[in-house]
Amino acid sequence: MTEIPSWSAEKWPIAPPSEADWLYELCGDGSTGFMPPALPDAAWVLHAMYEHESGPVEATYGDLDKGRVDVDRIDPRILAYMESEASYLRGEHPGPGWRRLRWSELAERTGDPLVPEGDYPSHHCFPSAGADNSWPVSLWAPGYGCLDRPSWNRLIDILITHSPDGQNTRTTAQYSLMNLVTGSAKIDLSSDGASNLVLTGHLADAKPLYDAPFAECNPANLFAADRSWITCTDIDLWATKVVGPPALIRALLDDDEIEAIRIPWKH
Repeated sequence: MTEIPSWSAEKWPIAPPSEADWLYELCGDGSTGFMPPALPDAAWVLHAMYEHESGPVEATYGDLDKGRVDVDRIDPRILAYMESEASYLRGEHPGPGWRRLRWSELAERTGDPLVPEGDYPSHHCFPSAGADNSWPVSLWAPGYGCLDRPSWNRLIDILITHSPDGQNTRTTAQYSLMNLVTGSAKIDLSSDGASNLVLTGHLADAKPLYDAPFAECNPANLFAADRSWITCTDIDLWATKVVGPPALIRALLDDDEIEAIRIPWKH
């Protein structure tokens, strides 16, 4: 069962936005997430995708939207999930009937590279998976700007292992305005002209950041107080970049649960 720790605002008090100013100096614009260079190494944690256990089908989301497919030929469980509220929960496992499909498995099936050369991990990946730039309805694409919960939890465990102060590592979480949700739980930053929300806490308490009531999932950036490692989940991408020491990056690449790769041209 996936671990879902309880969110606690007391453990993550709001800090001055200036706590993240150094990211702007390092990365430039961070409206969708500050994307740091390798410091000194980097890996990309690929957001999970899922496939229905009924197997691949030819019908695509585009076919369905345009009424070009007989829905009786699609497993009714797929259609039921697409119509359910659960399908709008970013980063969560789709539930019974769905299995995680690793990027490497889909690449082997389609003949596409994991990431097109020169590009980022995004909707540009796996053009051969479907037709007319649309995936089959039996595939659930990775979340934009949202690391799946199991990978987030595992990433925090690995960061704890590779941080000098372990779970006591002082840590900062940075959310851009585009990461925040509207509604009763939102935080109004307009009064002071802030363009981001910054929280400080300890790495031991980082897993519950996934369930902060003002965001859809994990923060855009997470970094250690000593700046030895940084994560970036850009709202437009299907992967989270992690930069830091070589031992940390090697641990991500070798992990059995996380699917991580190096992307030389986006290092």
